[in-house]
Amino acid sequence: MSMQKKHEVMERNLTWEIRKLEKDKVILENENLRLDREVKSLKNEISRFRTPPLVLATVSELLGNNEAVVKSSTGPSFLLKYSDKDANKMEIGSRVALNQQTFSIVDVITSEKDPLVSGMEIEEKPDVTYENIGGLEDQIRETIETVELPLKNPEIFEKVGITPPKGVLFYGSPGTGKTLLAKAVANETNATFIKIVASEFVKKYIGEGSRLVRGVFELAKEKAPAIIFIDEIDAIAGKRLQSSTSGDREVQRTLMQLLAEMDGFESRGDIGIIAAT
Repeated sequence: MSMQKKHEVMERNLTWEIRKLEKDKVILENENLRLDREVKSLKNEISRFRTPPLVLATVSELLGNNEAVVKSSTGPSFLLKYSDKDANKMEIGSRVALNQQTFSIVDVITSEKDPLVSGMEIEEKPDVTYENIGGLEDQIRETIETVELPLKNPEIFEKVGITPPKGVLFYGSPGTGKTLLAKAVANETNATFIKIVASEFVKKYIGEGSRLVRGVFELAKEKAPAIIFIDEIDAIAGKRLQSSTSGDREVQRTLMQLLAEMDGFESRGDIGIIAAT
């Protein structure tokens, strides 16, 4: 083989080698970019883990000039300023997150709502009407006057100058139409129908039942006009006695919270209450 051919072969081999190395270089550069992005992502995640936890607080008073009084979960109250972007979300009772060191408002977070409460809502309108109920003419008339009219025509009570009734209690043997009548009311008023069995308010730990009661009424206020139907209310609404067991005392605390929500200082708004026993 002549020297010229040898040089040509060597040149072709070197060219292939260069091309292979260039391809390997591109692959390695892409891998390097991928690893750089992964490192950056991991660094961001580490920095999030290192961020100190925020303090939860509740807005107790709103002042002018973007100032609010908040009570922190640790105990003390603070007078703080909030930004214009949070102004439309700030209201009395809102929960906010505070920086641990500066106690500035970092974020306005959504209201606390028990998942059990969210699951109680019945959005679809029950397909039961008063015509489906046999008899009970007097009970249907009284229910319309005490529950349906205050929701559909509150101005009638304002003209007369009386406060609408707080609700109605159905009582009777099983199968006499208590739940059926509650469904018919929800159908006629086009209101959000929230049904709960009172035994669900009885919880294992202290304060859980009261929190659930508050959650039900908060949900009703959000979805007003609404009807809260509490079935088997005798599970918690027994006679209040000086009981020695912690379980009975907790049931009484839950009942007190229910009474406070029904007849407290704050207005319930367009919320009707039906209980059955």
